[in-house]
Order: sequence, then C-alpha cells, then structure tokens
Amino acid sequence: MDANRRAFLGTAALGAGGLVTLTQHAAATANDHGAPGAGGFGRDVQQLPPGAQVAYHDPKDVGAMPDFHFSLDGNVPKVTSGGWAKEATVHQFPISKGIAGVHMFLDPGASRELHWHAIAAEWAYVIDGRCQTVVLDPSGASEINNYEPGDLWFFPKGHGHSIQTIGDKPCHFILSFDNGAFSEHGTFSITDWIDVTPKDMLAMDFGLTPEAFDAFPKGEAYIQAGPVIPISDALDAPWPKESTHKFRLLKDPRAVREFDGGTFWLATVDEWPVSKSMSGGIMTIRPGQMRKLHWNVNANEWHYYLKGKGQVASFGSGGRGKVAEFTAGDVAYIPMGFGHAIKNIGTEDLEIVQTWDNGKFEEIDLNAWVKASPRYLLANNFAGVPADTITKLKQG
Repeated sequence: MDANRRAFLGTAALGAGGLVTLTQHAAATANDHGAPGAGGFGRDVQQLPPGAQVAYHDPKDVGAMPDFHFSLDGNVPKVTSGGWAKEATVHQFPISKGIAGVHMFLDPGASRELHWHAIAAEWAYVIDGRCQTVVLDPSGASEINNYEPGDLWFFPKGHGHSIQTIGDKPCHFILSFDNGAFSEHGTFSITDWIDVTPKDMLAMDFGLTPEAFDAFPKGEAYIQAGPVIPISDALDAPWPKESTHKFRLLKDPRAVREFDGGTFWLATVDEWPVSKSMSGGIMTIRPGQMRKLHWNVNANEWHYYLKGKGQVASFGSGGRGKVAEFTAGDVAYIPMGFGHAIKNIGTEDLEIVQTWDNGKFEEIDLNAWVKASPRYLLANNFAGVPADTITKLKQG
C-alpha cells in the first residue's frame, strides 16, 4: 500500500471515530435537555394559552402608510419657448421610488431637443396631437417614427432621442420612467453639452471653426419653438431591426384585455420586445364599476388620471390601509406587493394611463385566490362568518 492510500484510510478512520463521538455527544445532550419530538429539539417548547381571535397590528411597528396621491398637473411647470413639462419624481412624491412621470406639451413646430437619460428608460403615451421621434442606439442604427393619439414609444436607458410636433396642432403626452429619481431637469441635452464644451474641441469634432459656435444657444434649449412642419413633410424611417420603438396600442388587438367593469389596453415585453423594463397602457372603468382587489407581483404601479373621478383603496400590510380620490391630472403610485382596487365614483368613464417598472406584467386577483382555496381554509380564516357567505365568497 502506498503512502497516499495509507494517509487516506487513516483520515477516513479518524473521520468515522469523530462521527461516533459526535453522535454520542448529541444523544447525551438530548437526554439532558429532552429528546427530540413533541417537546422540540433539545428543549421543551412552552405551550401558551389561546390569544385573541384577531391579531392586533400597530401600524407604527412597520411605519405609517405613505401618501400615494400627487397632483402632477398642479405641479410647477418647466416652461420654455416651445412648450412646457411638469414632473412627479421621488423628490416631490416620496413614495414614488421606482417610477417618475412627466406631462409634456409641445407647441406646433416645437421640439424636445436631442437628449438621453443616464438612469432611466422612457415610456410614452400620446394623448393628443401628432409628433415625430428620432432615436439612435449604440450600434449606430436609428429610427424615425410618427405618432398619433393612443400610440406608445419606448426608449431604453441611455439611447439618444428627440421629440418634435408635426402638423399645426399642439402635441402632448405622458412620459413614464423606470426610476423615481429621474428628473427632466437632469437630462443630457445637446445644447447644454455644446455650451459647456471648449470651442476648439467642438471645432475638431464637427469640422467647423471655433467661431462658428458663437451662434449656438447659450444654455439648454430643452423645448425649442420652431416653424410648423407639415405632416406630409415629416417622413418616417422605420427601424431596420425586428423590434421597433413604436407600438400602436389602441389599434393592436393583442393589447386589449376585458375585465368586469371595463377595458384594459396593455403592452408588455411579450407584445413589444423593445420594452424590456416597462409595461403600460390605458385602463377604462365604467361608472360605478371597479378594477377589483389585486396586487402586482414583480413591479411598482404608476397611474396618471386622464378623465373622470376615481377612488383607490391601498393595503400596505400590518394593519395599514388608505383610501384616496383622484381626478384628471392626478397621479397615484402603488408599491410592489401592495393590495389595491380602483373604483369609478364619477358619472363618466374613468380613464387611467398606467405603467409598471417591469417588462413582464404579473398580478394576482384576490377573488381568484379565494376561489382556489378549500372551503375549510376560508371558514378557518374567516371564523364566525356564516357558511352561506363563504359559499357566495367562493362563487365571487
């Protein structure tokens, strides 16, 4: 037998001896403190008398239920020569950590200049008017698209893009970003960059003289007024790849989802592959109807109220719940996992632009969970509730 094999067998023998010793020690310990079984492992577990039927939760133990209502259109606008923008970020709306939002208005001919976002992707829903976007990705491929009301666009984080009104009517839209800290005041804009860069470097880059840059804007133009662009002159140039940045939400049959009380038009990464980090669409709830109790599994939820009057009830665990009312121009934010329902308490249709900070859309309805649960479990959970009520609850 060679030296290596003798060493291995010696180690194995020592290991076996060690195992016997440890087993004997464990048995002795169990005899001293109580054998494993009904009394627990190593010590007896004290049996306490029954407590209250319903546990009391002090909301202070988990923090106060945060406000989830904010008036986006009531916020101070950023106004320039060609239009304005109002925003709701975590700085003004503290609960909104995962998603920020903007309402932007562009006059005819005006453009939101070439820019990019370092920390967030951009999702948009066109409310009214027409506009054109230009986007450039890291490969150097570019796309030019024209938009009408009901259309969406999505620009991944860091991709350069611009927006310009086409036609003689103003265009306005809702923007949503997958980072609550994103602010329209912190975008990387072309005029701002050129203004702060040495002219000799600009001259080398663009093949101009340094003096040529004396005529460029001093500071960030942001939204710049300009001559009206006829729709017939605003030609688009579709994306040379499979997944376009444009989605015809209200004209795509894949997007429509009916529910009791209304209709939901939704675009996810499954229907729109470029939109990897966000889902979104528009929900319409008829008067007196409701989007029932549910929660989102994998994303935070953001609302912009377009029309009507709504009421949202949010559940935050630990005895925490809050109800708020919303009208046109308001936004709501529901953190991931918080239970909630939305009711139309007005006399007209309630229309809501909704986004989630995940390309995959996942939610669970409370009534679906109830229907899937055994009757005896529900009877135990809701002790004291009559059996016929439990039956009706399951039929829901």
